[in-house]
Amino acid sequence: MKQLSNIETWVMLAGGLLMVVGSGASLLLQAWAPYVFAPGALMFAAMQMRQRYEGDNFTIRRLRRMMLLSDGLFLMAALLMFANQSNFFQLNYLSYIKYVHNNWIVVLLVAAILQLYTSHRIANELEKEAKKR
Repeated sequence: MKQLSNIETWVMLAGGLLMVVGSGASLLLQAWAPYVFAPGALMFAAMQMRQRYEGDNFTIRRLRRMMLLSDGLFLMAALLMFANQSNFFQLNYLSYIKYVHNNWIVVLLVAAILQLYTSHRIANELEKEAKKR
């Protein structure tokens, strides 16, 4: 895997921290929470997309695609956080409650589980690959 520079690493850490602060603030019903979560999700996802894998290990490539899916889900959670504050999709009340209201939590949970799984599996696969050499 391509290593990030120090600045990119700090941007990724800051993005993760902003995501944690934004999601926690949203659970505490703070109106500014999506405005903190969304830039954090963008920063985190952008830095993960900059990390590339140039090898030919199929397992790592598959895990990398799963990680990119997780990044997309983080961005979708940010969009749903904004939609949770106001009905900008112009849905009727029952559809809004069914499809939008607080569903960002489910999307965020799925993204976090995928992120946790892939990060540990990629680390293990890279370690195996390094031992083979």
